[in-house]
Amino acid sequence: MRLKYQFAGLFMLMLCCRSSAFAQLPLRPFPQHNSYFAGTIKPSHITQVQMDNITSGFYSEWKSRFIKTVAGKPQSYIWFEGKGGKQCVSEGQGYGMIVVALMAGYDKNAKITFDNLFRYYRAHPSNKSKYLMAWAQKINGNDLDKTSATDGDMDVAYSLLLAARQWGNSGAINYLQEAKASINAIMQYEINHQVWSVLLSDGVEDESKDYFAMRSSDFMPAYFKAFQQITKDGRWSKVIDAGYRLFATMQSNYSPDAGLLPDFIINLNKKPKPAASHFLEDRYDGQYNYNACRVPWRIATDYLMTGNMRSKTIVAKINRWIRATTNNNTYNLSAGYTLAGDDIQDRYFEALSFVAPFAVSAMVDNKNQVWLNNLWDYLTGFKLNDYDYYDNSIKLLNMLILSGNYWPY
Repeated sequence: MRLKYQFAGLFMLMLCCRSSAFAQLPLRPFPQHNSYFAGTIKPSHITQVQMDNITSGFYSEWKSRFIKTVAGKPQSYIWFEGKGGKQCVSEGQGYGMIVVALMAGYDKNAKITFDNLFRYYRAHPSNKSKYLMAWAQKINGNDLDKTSATDGDMDVAYSLLLAARQWGNSGAINYLQEAKASINAIMQYEINHQVWSVLLSDGVEDESKDYFAMRSSDFMPAYFKAFQQITKDGRWSKVIDAGYRLFATMQSNYSPDAGLLPDFIINLNKKPKPAASHFLEDRYDGQYNYNACRVPWRIATDYLMTGNMRSKTIVAKINRWIRATTNNNTYNLSAGYTLAGDDIQDRYFEALSFVAPFAVSAMVDNKNQVWLNNLWDYLTGFKLNDYDYYDNSIKLLNMLILSGNYWPY
């Protein structure tokens, strides 16, 4: 009898272990080869297997260089390379969590890595909510301050939705529950409830001069649709509609030829306009610079995922201009433009954070096929060691979209 019970106990242990192992298997392993909205395109001059291999190979290099583990803790962060004395910024943490969730399957340790990235995120809360992240940590691991950066929080929230679809919610972390909590905190603290714009941070108060200002690249309509779907909060529709109206107005009034958006937009409660120089970061705050360069990617993704015509209309203007101003030659791309579409002086160099989003925006129309093919070759021809965390992370995120390995919640 004793032997019988021992055997039964061993059998149950093996069954539990087997069930636990299966629970860790990704449900949407890389590569996914997702079909985007009808009529959209991907690079056509190379095979799908080649695109997958190039993307996965670059991911391996990226992970080795940029994902670091906190000594003695089950926490990881995206390495900011010590610039400005910073170890990590929430923007990078969001990028990393999305990438790792999408690369599960190819990366056998993706779930462990994702969970460690999540634990670091939660270990550095903002003052307003434990579901938002303090925007930066110093080299010693301490928070630079306790305010958030909205874009980082939104990427993390969306990554948790991806994780819920990838691994389910029965493990140590209930991804869906955590995503809902983050999304609700974003709506409460990082959305302007008067004009339904995206606030720069949870540190912006309603009496602040920045309350009616936004970073153009923080408008992520495809995310907001997922946030509404999951929380049933209809206010996200107001954020989407307000953002699209704002972008159409800005293109018409300030960049009718190029269709470009400035890094920062102010005066949202009156007559929106580009921010002045040194509004927040540098003299190019009112131009198409290192923040706004992400707009074509963020907006085009909505068309790729949902077929939203407002998205296509916005990026179509940018596509026409960039092809004309470069004469369809990728080597003529610059790292920054005025809203009139002129190169920013002394920016005649390659910046992948500009190149990659132009490639994603080209996907909305088959008229851009040759241009898209050339952009893929140009983008993937640069080596990881030649660029920093920002350029490489945006490159990788956009390569996942370009190769058909991005999928909606």
